[in-house]
Amino acid sequence: MIDLYYWTTPNGHKITLFLEETGLDYTIKPINIGAGEQFAPDFLAIAPNNRIPAIVDHAPAFGRGPVSVFESGAILMYLAEKTGQLLPADPHRRLAATEWLFWQMGGFGPMLGQNHHFSQFAPEKVPYAIERYQKETERLYGVLNRRLALHEFLADEFSIADIACYPWAVPHQKQHIDLADYPHVQRWFDAIAARPATARAYALAEKVNPAR
Repeated sequence: MIDLYYWTTPNGHKITLFLEETGLDYTIKPINIGAGEQFAPDFLAIAPNNRIPAIVDHAPAFGRGPVSVFESGAILMYLAEKTGQLLPADPHRRLAATEWLFWQMGGFGPMLGQNHHFSQFAPEKVPYAIERYQKETERLYGVLNRRLALHEFLADEFSIADIACYPWAVPHQKQHIDLADYPHVQRWFDAIAARPATARAYALAEKVNPAR
């Protein structure tokens, strides 16, 4: 059994997508970040950076438990290695999956997050910041589009790299991105959206946070 400390953000969706794809047994522990629950001492003991998601695995593969893991990329790597799923066995594809996972963690998440903040939530409009992060968002979608022009998925086969990137592309309209301008991203996006596990993961988000 895995306890998933979760809220309905792109980083949170990564883990529900993985868990629904693999069928692992898990329980949602909602952490309402709007209400400040991420600062509770019990949660900080699991996630010292006071960010969701985090997990506690009560049956780790290496026989000692429970084990807690924070940071969404680390959780995806941990669960992929635990299950032997969604991380390619072929060394070249495995390396590609790792590269694109790190690409998402270092750029496609943080830069798009800044886009969201300055264009929608900042208390005052800062034109320089809005323009800066919009241009970087467009650049990153271009990087993704070029990769997907040559590969069905980021590591050829569907993997944790795709699971990491997809939730950040879901709010593309709020990022002022038209996927028609990135046709290979559009094809990839539609393929992942059509997966049954994706539908289940996002239906779960509606139950946890109907007001999202």
